[in-house]
Amino acid sequence: MHVKPQEFISIIGPSGSGKSTLMNMIGCLDVPTAGDYFIDGVSVEHLSENELANLRNAKIGFIFQGFNLLSKLTALENVELPLIYQGMNPSRRKELAMEALERVGLKDRMKHTPKELSGGQQQRVAIARALSSRPPLILADEPTGNLDSRSGIEVMKMLQEIHQEGKTIVLITHDTDVARQAQRVVRIADGKITSDTTDTEGVVCE
Repeated sequence: MHVKPQEFISIIGPSGSGKSTLMNMIGCLDVPTAGDYFIDGVSVEHLSENELANLRNAKIGFIFQGFNLLSKLTALENVELPLIYQGMNPSRRKELAMEALERVGLKDRMKHTPKELSGGQQQRVAIARALSSRPPLILADEPTGNLDSRSGIEVMKMLQEIHQEGKTIVLITHDTDVARQAQRVVRIADGKITSDTTDTEGVVCE
């Protein structure tokens, strides 16, 4: 499977189909036991844990179904986290975090903690966190799974806009309606791709 730069792809399949395993591999959270995975021409197979972490920080922004926000931190502080891991100086990371929150329409909610935000707003904080380091690839795992219909529509609209701005997006979902909003749909079952528009080995994100 080959993911092209600035492509919007959805990966869909039922529970137990292998979506989570594939997501972990794409996100460099795990490495394949067979085959090859290249990201920007780099094979991840023999990278150390530190090298994988550096690759994730530089190349991939993660959006999770459960938001994964720290409850005691403000929206701004949550968005700053990946920038702290990169060792960015405080003034620059605050600038980028504020810019990302403004991008998702939360300029007036920066000092609020997650419990003071709705589910849709929490997911927008998660999107801002994914965008803060300006990675070329956004990996979204069931981003509408914990949201009501209205919030889900807003999140998908935002992902479409982010894609139009030049980001590559890989979205994991079990929802056919959500999957169809991507440019390309890859179906997976029993750990195998059952339908796709390409037939090449590995995943390449440039």
